[in-house]
Amino acid sequence: MPATLRLVVLLLFGLMGRLGTAQALPPEVEAALAREKLPRDAVTLLVVDAQGKSPPRLAHRTQVPVSPASLAKLATTFAGLELLGPAYTWATPVYADGPVRDGVLEGNLYLKGQGDPKLVQERLWLLLGRLRGLGIRHVAGDIVLDRSAFDLPPQDPGAFDGEPLRPYNATPDALLVNYRSLVFSFTPLGGQAQVHAEPALAGVQWPASVPLLPGECGDWRAALKADFSDPLRVRFEGGLPLACGERSWPLAYGDPPGYAARAVAGLWQSLGGSLQGQVREGRVPPELQPLLVHASPPLAEVVRDINKFSNNVMAQQLFLTLSLQQRGTGTFAGSRTVLQQWWRERFGDEPPWFDNGSGLSRDERITARQLGQLLQRAWASPLMPELLASLPIAGVDGTARRSQARTPGLAHLKTGSLRDVWGVAGYVHAPGGRRYVLVAIANHPQASALRPAVDALIDWTAREQP
Repeated sequence: MPATLRLVVLLLFGLMGRLGTAQALPPEVEAALAREKLPRDAVTLLVVDAQGKSPPRLAHRTQVPVSPASLAKLATTFAGLELLGPAYTWATPVYADGPVRDGVLEGNLYLKGQGDPKLVQERLWLLLGRLRGLGIRHVAGDIVLDRSAFDLPPQDPGAFDGEPLRPYNATPDALLVNYRSLVFSFTPLGGQAQVHAEPALAGVQWPASVPLLPGECGDWRAALKADFSDPLRVRFEGGLPLACGERSWPLAYGDPPGYAARAVAGLWQSLGGSLQGQVREGRVPPELQPLLVHASPPLAEVVRDINKFSNNVMAQQLFLTLSLQQRGTGTFAGSRTVLQQWWRERFGDEPPWFDNGSGLSRDERITARQLGQLLQRAWASPLMPELLASLPIAGVDGTARRSQARTPGLAHLKTGSLRDVWGVAGYVHAPGGRRYVLVAIANHPQASALRPAVDALIDWTAREQP
């Protein structure tokens, strides 16, 4: 072989080694990719000992930056656990600028949001109930919502994929109430389906019932012929097929900026409270001291919700909290800087490209090698139990419950999916107490076809190796 050609061959093999492409795939994984017509060069795969005690069992294109979808939440949640601590809680203080006499607050009431991802309907009800417990039944002024802890640009919930009413597109807010979503319930009763919505939003109307229709259940949402064009007046021009039984339909509210005010007003009224003024936005006067402080569940519990169910807006709330805690205001740019600095300090190399912390992005990029590093460090960390418990169990729960691996429960895997992206990353439990990091991501128009190959890879990884 001529010297020049030999040099080219050596360079090619060196490049293949650096990109992790020279290794043959397990036969069952190769066969699954072939059946699904998913090209090898659309996939990145890594299987490596969780403790880093041996070379990777499988490394295929591990240094190629790919779109991770919701696998990006692994970096957000582990960094959050390290930087904030598993017992961290978000505080929502409540203030008043006047005295309380005979059940009347003679002034304004202030709620200051500080990023709580878990201020859902039940917890807001408890917060307002504590005010009723202080003897306040009437607010003579306004209820003022302070959202200044986050500095965010105007947000269009439909910008990502044109689906603004999908709950996964809910946008973050310093005073995020109930994920800016509501749930319509349809319950067959007395010849009609009764319609109920939670939470009650002040000023929002919907029909009390819809007709029951004959025939199969099928696409029952289409049968309702819903019209959400006016956020204050939801209409259902159709009906619910009787064969469906009771159904529920979660939706993001059509007017996100107005959601918190309507939810607070509606819940305050349902608790028997009254209000002379209005619910509006504003700032807490700096001289005021809190009447009370409402605390969120601890971060370890919030991380479980984020990863088990891949909650995008909760992940973004945590992401923004990183810069809120270090810089005084939560911004996307500030949190990117915080997360990049954290990565460099922990791993000593250039970080992935982070966008909003949730993976609901076309710009985020990470390699399988970097995800492997992250998961190996997490395995060695005192925080490993908190992160591991947050990951879906393959074939059992969360977003990994659809796994068809032969033995359910052998893997804790975060899933990620977008159009043209599907992947998993986490841990596989093998005989003899061995634990492996597994990363598998496809970036391809048929990315979801990677599922059978991942199931085969889980089974292959879980088998004892000679």
